[in-house]
Amino acid sequence: MENARKPAGCVHPEEHAHTLRLAELDMPAGEVMQKLAEQFRLFGDATRVKILWALSQGPLCVCDLAGLLGSGQSAVSHQLRLLRQARLVKYEKQGKSSVYMLDDEHVWQIIRLGLSHVQEQETGGHNHE
Repeated sequence: MENARKPAGCVHPEEHAHTLRLAELDMPAGEVMQKLAEQFRLFGDATRVKILWALSQGPLCVCDLAGLLGSGQSAVSHQLRLLRQARLVKYEKQGKSSVYMLDDEHVWQIIRLGLSHVQEQETGGHNHE
């Protein structure tokens, strides 16, 4: 635990020494954590989350998503481009149009777990206060 700083005023720093050591040894590299933070940032927009939710039901084209969201196709295309760059969605060309889908099962798992957490909070589930 040589690299970990001990906060001033920590009365019993040895109490959590084992957990701190595990965190230190298992912490992914800074650039990996930055990429993870960027991925989570994309989940911070309700329109993008709605797009991901809709695509969890199956492949859709931009015009279908725009109609579902009550938004313009250019706005939806912009959000899809961000999601594609982050490898959260992918697309296939079908004739002259593109059909979008979730990149893989992990994206759906993130959405499902996040929703479960929010619903648990709303129904008075786990409270860590």
